[in-house]
Amino acid sequence: VIVLQTQPGSPSARAGLQAGDAIVAINGYALAQLDTDQLVGLLGQARSMKVKLDVYRQNSPRLLEFFLSPAAIDQPTVERAFILSPGIGYLRVGGFEVKTGKEIRAAIEKLGGAQLKGLVLDLRNNPGGVVGAAIETASLFLKPGQRIFSVRGRSKEAENVDVASSATGYSFPLAVLVNDKSASASEIIAAAMQEHRRGFVIGQPTYGKGLVQSVFPLSNKSALALTVAYYYTPQGRSLQRPLRDSQIDATLATSAGGLRPEYLVNPEAQTRLRIALDASGSFTTFATEYTRREKVTPEFEVSNQLLDVFRSWIGERRIQPGVTEWVTDTAWIRSRLRQEILNQGVSVERGDEIELARDPLVNRALDLIRPVR
Repeated sequence: VIVLQTQPGSPSARAGLQAGDAIVAINGYALAQLDTDQLVGLLGQARSMKVKLDVYRQNSPRLLEFFLSPAAIDQPTVERAFILSPGIGYLRVGGFEVKTGKEIRAAIEKLGGAQLKGLVLDLRNNPGGVVGAAIETASLFLKPGQRIFSVRGRSKEAENVDVASSATGYSFPLAVLVNDKSASASEIIAAAMQEHRRGFVIGQPTYGKGLVQSVFPLSNKSALALTVAYYYTPQGRSLQRPLRDSQIDATLATSAGGLRPEYLVNPEAQTRLRIALDASGSFTTFATEYTRREKVTPEFEVSNQLLDVFRSWIGERRIQPGVTEWVTDTAWIRSRLRQEILNQGVSVERGDEIELARDPLVNRALDLIRPVR
């Protein structure tokens, strides 16, 4: 288990853990002897008690000991923000909290604000969160008075939510990336952009969570979440997918729920060799060894010589692809190897930039945004 980064202000950062550190044991349990489920369980226990880590650090003559106490940390919901292509920004939002709308505006301003020539808003794997943050976010891109969503329920008076008349947003081209784990607030935003023809929605059909719920406390520290209404898109379509054996609004019976992107694009296809390399941790292990002996700069590239070294290295570990397999996946292997080496030698943010450069959804977004610009 290799540390790639520590969050500022987190217990790991305060304790002195560094990128490249290898965690050997937790509370005396050697990680090499645990399977994935056991490792997850051990880390789960460490959330509620003080934990001791045995850590190997390059050039250290012995294992280092770190003692960490669990703590809640304020982690930004805008996980990545950088210039993807000249004049075109990229934002990845991991969830929607009270502060998210302001974080998104601040990130856009840092990238160039209204002078940007386009923006890729990545909502993949975003489960949603605070609806107010979704309203703030949608208002950054829509015009005052435009409908964001509406709420209707059996005993709840219909409510329309529109962009405030005082809102000031951006007019640059926009692409929104979604997948089957984009839900709730993410779907509200993507649907509003799609139905107002404000941005390109790219990816796979979304999850389909459009419930408004009230929570009633019960005994034994339990509670009941009661569905009281549904969210509807500006054109009046429910986002909620039908649930088997449930009492649902009749209008949902013919709806698949969720949002279907206008541009359906799948992630990178997996080959037998790609699966074997990722499942075995070959890239991470090789990158760990490489960065311990070589200094890596942000402009690092994988040379043909290093690619040959990597091929011999995996061959020694019983991964021996045929010539056709290797040639077919050479470009992908070069990119993944570069990504992992930059992850450990420079930063996870720099590694993400390399990953996104080969991302089919991101490349489709750039193809669509550039002609609009």
